[in-house]
Amino acid sequence: MSESIEGLNVGAHFLDRLSAEQMEEVQAAGRTVPVPQGEMVFNQGEHHDGIFIIRRGQVRVYYTAPSGREITLAYWTPGHFIGGPDIYGGGIHMWSGVAVEDCEITALSGASLQKLLVQMPTFALALIDGLIAKGKCYSSMAQILGTRSVIERLAQYLLNLSELYGVSDGDTIVINRKVTHDQIAAMVGSTRQWVTMMLKRFQTKRIIAIEGSVIRIKRIDLLETILFKD
Repeated sequence: MSESIEGLNVGAHFLDRLSAEQMEEVQAAGRTVPVPQGEMVFNQGEHHDGIFIIRRGQVRVYYTAPSGREITLAYWTPGHFIGGPDIYGGGIHMWSGVAVEDCEITALSGASLQKLLVQMPTFALALIDGLIAKGKCYSSMAQILGTRSVIERLAQYLLNLSELYGVSDGDTIVINRKVTHDQIAAMVGSTRQWVTMMLKRFQTKRIIAIEGSVIRIKRIDLLETILFKD
């Protein structure tokens, strides 16, 4: 979640400052692991050791409360690394990561990571770039959760989807990405039942139309009004 998609994917380019030879060295220091859709990359509460660089596919990172309720922290795409914040390892994972599609991941152990950081200053700077991008991402999420109501977060999420995946169709915008009510609920910090109720209300007000698994935004101006009503 973010109040703007600007810079949303900056962290995917954290290794761009490396040369081809340095990229090969990083790749060789880790092990490439295929992770099928639906399989876990790491689990909340398990022993922590190093980071995972996404080469292909997409990973959902989420936190599970003692009650069993989940909140999605982010969907990470190729080029991002996941598995923080203890990048060197030690302790336990604070959240979980699951492959939402077939993935290929480079796993770098804490020991391998520290060796690379000492031997390759450019990689150390690149990792700092990645950590900065993640810090901004999670700060933005904390700000939204702390200052926006649930209905405002839902409106913002739909606006973000329209900017990222929207395709113009006359006076409407078709979100060219399938999302379930459970996924939306985990993103905005609510329940599936509440999301279903609010989407029906948005349909009644002709803000959106749901056609099968497709969301069509009919009145983007009304979504913006929810955010900027003051």
